[in-house]
Amino acid sequence: MQDDQKKVINSLFIPTLFLFVMWLVKIIEFAFETRLSFLGITPLELRGLIGILASPFLHGDWNHLMANSIPMLVLGAALYYFYPEIANKVLILIILLTGLWVWLGARESTHIGASGVIYGLAAFHMVSGVIRKEAKLMALTLIVVFLYGSMIWGIFPELFPQKNISWESHLSGMIAGIVLAVFYKNEGTQRKRYSWELEETPDTEEDDEIQNPDKASDPPYWNTPEPDKDELTVVYHFKKKSS
Repeated sequence: MQDDQKKVINSLFIPTLFLFVMWLVKIIEFAFETRLSFLGITPLELRGLIGILASPFLHGDWNHLMANSIPMLVLGAALYYFYPEIANKVLILIILLTGLWVWLGARESTHIGASGVIYGLAAFHMVSGVIRKEAKLMALTLIVVFLYGSMIWGIFPELFPQKNISWESHLSGMIAGIVLAVFYKNEGTQRKRYSWELEETPDTEEDDEIQNPDKASDPPYWNTPEPDKDELTVVYHFKKKSS
């Protein structure tokens, strides 16, 4: 029980720290009546490269921030709880890949917000559970699909023409999550394999030697050496004793 509590607390640490920075940035903007959105991703501009790391912590308004806070905490905590061995790598790579792809291919604008990272985490959970076929991870996949499956519509800008959303971040994050789920499929939690699932591959040569112990030492009949012609051959003839 204590171990489970410790695991839960550990899984909340990084996501909570992530949220703390998100809210701290918005509080600083509010307190100093300033905007830091210029630190977001501006595609194909040198100054926009800083946004690859900064954009997940920047949000347009309080509603934008609150909309991203709960999913970031839930999906982030799930990542660190179920995939503790690879969680740091997955989170960092989702941030970097999403930001880089937005910088390379998004429309001309300043892209901010943690939604790309959230899409990446959701996609990772959905795909990883299916690939690994482990019971707990598949259950997590179903929960994520139930809670956040509707996010799929966020990659279609035609459905929200009146909203200024970065669908490129959503799409990039989703692709990054899928790629990382496949890439790390053999690391971390794996499905338990039972004895009847393990196929034994018998050693044919060893079996042959056991069944035919003389087979390995005796040469085949066609390789039987011929007698030496110079070799002396002695033949003994025995006469029958006369009575």
